[in-house]
Amino acid sequence: MKELRIIGVPSDLGQGRRGVDMGPSAIRYAGLSAALEGLGYTVQDLGNINVPTPEMKEQNQNTKLRYLHEVTEVSKNLCNIVSTVVTEGHIPIILGGDHSIAIGSLAGMAQSSTNYGVIWFDAHGDMNTAETTPSGNIHGMPLAVSLGYGHEDLLAIGGLKQKVKPENVVMVGIRSIDEDEAKLIHETGIRCYTMAEIDRRGMAKVMTEAIEIATNGTDGIHLSLDLDALDPMFAPGVGTPVYGGVTYREGHLAMEMLASSDALVSVDVVEVNPILDERNRTAMMAVELVESLFGKTVL
Repeated sequence: MKELRIIGVPSDLGQGRRGVDMGPSAIRYAGLSAALEGLGYTVQDLGNINVPTPEMKEQNQNTKLRYLHEVTEVSKNLCNIVSTVVTEGHIPIILGGDHSIAIGSLAGMAQSSTNYGVIWFDAHGDMNTAETTPSGNIHGMPLAVSLGYGHEDLLAIGGLKQKVKPENVVMVGIRSIDEDEAKLIHETGIRCYTMAEIDRRGMAKVMTEAIEIATNGTDGIHLSLDLDALDPMFAPGVGTPVYGGVTYREGHLAMEMLASSDALVSVDVVEVNPILDERNRTAMMAVELVESLFGKTVL
């Protein structure tokens, strides 16, 4: 059984609503380490990466990439830490923070292999670029960056322009896509399972196919788990909630199927916002999902 390493990235630089920087603390407070140790894992918490707060920096309002320099530096730091953890033979669990942290996570994974699959479990596509973003928030860009589309500073992290191959990338739970994002999704050919398709076909069939795509000739799966993939009924404290999402049981089924695949190599858990939460419900939901992801079952 591989050892687990927890890495906190308390960043809200990539999004416009404050509060997700407290996500790592909320998830820890909800008992993540104890829950994983209860499943038999050896867990080491590496603490938090140093992240500047927006108040510490003067933002350039003329750019479509808000806090580009700061996000780039945080991503470089995370890339190095994730690369070290994977090289040592451990599984990194990266706690956000906003979803821009996935730029560093995937860059770090690419240091050991450019041949792994990605399941992007999210309400949003995160496929914008500086040319298409309506907000300038980099948390709407990490998947595009990881596929090789975006600003050169972000693409250069880790030394490889394309961190993942589009044929091994799967999006699950999508229900909020900008028009230009949709064009890029079609252009890249990545498989996108919207909530409408999950409704029609069921989560079990969707995840069976998603795992097949993400493991087809790859070295394993990186899961990028945005809690806003869940319906706000189950996860109210998220950075950008969208109604009509994944249910409690659908979420657990997806994680249970990933656990059964024995293909998981790393995971991001992002966009938990305690300010918007109800008695830490969303962080507790995150811990429960991670438990299922690492093998917890009823019997």
